[in-house]
Order: sequence, then structure tokens, then C-alpha cells
Amino acid sequence: MASYTSTIDSPCGPLQIVANADGILAHIEFLEALTGPTIVDRLKADDIEVLHDTGHTGEIESELKEYFAGERMAFEIDLAPEGTPFQLQVWNELKLIPYGETRSYGEIAKALGQPGATRAVGGANGANPIPIVIPCHRVVGADGALVGFGGGLKIKALLLAMERRYWPIDDDDEQMMLDFE
Repeated sequence: MASYTSTIDSPCGPLQIVANADGILAHIEFLEALTGPTIVDRLKADDIEVLHDTGHTGEIESELKEYFAGERMAFEIDLAPEGTPFQLQVWNELKLIPYGETRSYGEIAKALGQPGATRAVGGANGANPIPIVIPCHRVVGADGALVGFGGGLKIKALLLAMERRYWPIDDDDEQMMLDFE
């Protein structure tokens, strides 16, 4: 079965998008952060045909562009991440972190009912094949420090700052917005 790919420009640099034959998002890669083969190279090595086709990735591209423009705070596209049952649990929990907020690895582990699994949560977070949409950038260290991110800490900080800048505020949150600006 074929996979479909496209590349979009973003504030994080070029992003490689890979969708399955049904147009469901399977991978996002930060091309400038790569130190090894791309997902496209790995798929081709597994004898999977990879075609450039924005017809299959168009909706994904559209939602990402809206996100980067501050017009989208939740993604509606279907996802097809592949991972272990534990990784899938972690990734589903990550999707529950609200836009503009963060959680620690320990908080994720506790939410999964496995408070001793902080390191395993970190490993699953690092293996996330669909960053941004599955918001692994919203996971921080116990002390709030920015730690570990496949796109690099600079991109993690950029994504969090962007979300906080566009985060809708009410009167109670106005000071947070002023402090950020």
C-alpha cells in the first residue's frame, strides 16, 4: 500500500507530512532537525511506495497552516500513529493537554494510573510520530523546564510561546498575556 507525502513551510522550518492511502496522518517530521534518514527514506527501505500527492495531504496541510496562524487550537484530522499499546495510551493522553498548557512527564504517568512510569512516558513521548498534532511539545520536566523534543528545544519553546501568544484570554488571564508580550 502506498503512502503520500508533502512538505510545508512552517515557523519550525520545513515539515514532512506523511499520510496513509486513506489520507490519514501517520507522520510529521522536522526536516531541519533530522540526523538520520527521513521517514520517506525509511518507508521506501521497507518497500512502501511513497508518492508526492497533496490530494491526500491537503486537509492535513490546511489544519497545520491554521494552527501556525493562530486560527486553530484543536486538530480535527484523523490520525494513524503506529506504536506499542503503552505508546498509544501516552499519545492519547497527550492529546488531552489543552492548547497553551503543559504537563509534566509525571503528571502524564499519574493520569495513566502508572505513577512510576515517568521514564516510560518520556520514552513514548520521544517516539511520537506525529508531533504538533499529538502535542508532545506540551510535556515538560517536573520543574517546568523544557526537556527533550525531537525537533529540538528551540522549536519546543517556539511552539509553546506561539500557543501562549494566541491563547484566548479572559480578564483573569490578561496579566499572563501582558507578561508574555
